[in-house]
Amino acid sequence: MPLKIYINNKFYNKKDAKISVFDHGLLYGDGVFEGIRSYSGLVFKLKEHINRLYNSADGIKLKIFLSKPQLTKAVIKTLQKNKLKNAYIRLVVTRGPGDLGLDPRKCKNSVIFIITDKIKLYPQKFYDKGLHIITAKTEKNLSKALNPRIKSLNYLNNILAKIDAIKAGTEEAIMLTYDGYVAECTGDNIFMIKNHRLITPPCGIGALEGITRDAVIKLAKKKKMKFSEKKFKIGDLYKADECFLTGTAAEIIPVIKIDKRKIGKGIPGVLTQMLIKEFHNLTKKDGVKYAV
Repeated sequence: MPLKIYINNKFYNKKDAKISVFDHGLLYGDGVFEGIRSYSGLVFKLKEHINRLYNSADGIKLKIFLSKPQLTKAVIKTLQKNKLKNAYIRLVVTRGPGDLGLDPRKCKNSVIFIITDKIKLYPQKFYDKGLHIITAKTEKNLSKALNPRIKSLNYLNNILAKIDAIKAGTEEAIMLTYDGYVAECTGDNIFMIKNHRLITPPCGIGALEGITRDAVIKLAKKKKMKFSEKKFKIGDLYKADECFLTGTAAEIIPVIKIDKRKIGKGIPGVLTQMLIKEFHNLTKKDGVKYAV
């Protein structure tokens, strides 16, 4: 069965799904998006993702022409059209077609499209044995210039850091702020564990307020783990007992080496593995159910 793509209340076969070359989402990265997961007919944290999408849209003064309940139904309907119980969902809202200038007033109608498909961000061996990452040469955009809470279509900063990782022969790279603090990775939030305390950078310095990030923090607190949201530098990360990344597509993935420095014992840590187990349990019960 050909994949069905949702575009503005209609469904199209994958090969026929098109938007205008004058769309400002394409021309200027003027739009917002969410990556969402469904597990066994349950869309994980769908309410939180929809809320973050609207917050991102508000941040760039972009009007979403559907209400939150309508957009939620559109996501469910797209999954059902494609008969997918386990899927990655890409929900995108662009400014819509305009002219070749920057003026967003020229874009009269926004565009919503939804893609539901499979995704495997990292090979299974990295989940089993841990990931090797590097520090990117590319710095994180200044938070005062671009609010990190806005999940926009302009990911060039992250892509350049991803290229740094590829050149180094690794899958991921840590992005630092202009003053040398750890912000996040190219597509994931980052955590470290030191002396049984879970630590992650504050969102205000350049990290996305990740849905999986927030879920992991709540799981850790439920397990009575000490938690701190504070700034730290790469040297602090080298001395961590454990390290892991979080993201919708990545879920939770252990990190065992950073810039040729072994983290902890050089294997996925006990607390990291505990959080992975708890997270997988959470995906079975926290979300919106649907039938295929």
